[in-house]
Amino acid sequence: MKMMAKDKPQVTIYTDGAAEPNPGPGGYGVILLSGVHKRELSGGYKLTTNNRMEIMAAIVGLKHLNRECTVTLYSDSRYLVDAMSKDWAQRWRANDWMRNKKDRVKNPDLWEELLALSQHHTVEFRWVRGHSGVRENERCDQLAAAAAKSSDLPPDTGYEPTTNNISAQISPKEPGELCRKCGTALIKRCPKRRKLKLHQQYYYEWYLFCLNCKTMYMPDSAKRFLEIKD
Repeated sequence: MKMMAKDKPQVTIYTDGAAEPNPGPGGYGVILLSGVHKRELSGGYKLTTNNRMEIMAAIVGLKHLNRECTVTLYSDSRYLVDAMSKDWAQRWRANDWMRNKKDRVKNPDLWEELLALSQHHTVEFRWVRGHSGVRENERCDQLAAAAAKSSDLPPDTGYEPTTNNISAQISPKEPGELCRKCGTALIKRCPKRRKLKLHQQYYYEWYLFCLNCKTMYMPDSAKRFLEIKD
């Protein structure tokens, strides 16, 4: 028998996900709040995407509820919040995970799991602007970033790389080396300038690019570490 909303425990969940580079090593961070109780959760994978970690964070948060709850889940991912609050994910599932007649939905394995978990609770997904001073959101960002840097991360078995993805695990190191996917000689390129994220520890000054299959490689030698000021 379904519980009345007023009888369900009230739980607030904050989530965040990250992958650096994207795709690359990734992590998620979760904070659960219920009354005076607080719990932090985190984990990661050796090769995944930012969007997969955003969805995974929500899944992990809901999985740790041991009874039917009324949940307010905050995320700075429009991808996650809009897909759930606007019922996009439900429509994708009804259409056999097709966005339209030609394009398949990405991450159907995670959407399927999140939809199933959400049916056991009353869940409201709310968007919060990232790096805007919301303490729990900032903490989730820290947890996700730290998890992504952990050693011996497990594989994300549901992730399916495409030819346009960054090869983050076994990478050539210098211009002129051959692409591991198609054998074309790689060229050196510089990325567009991007605003640095809070708590970001490094950036890539350059990367290797395959003109044939469009694969990008991020060598460790291209990393530039930032000076962290207290």
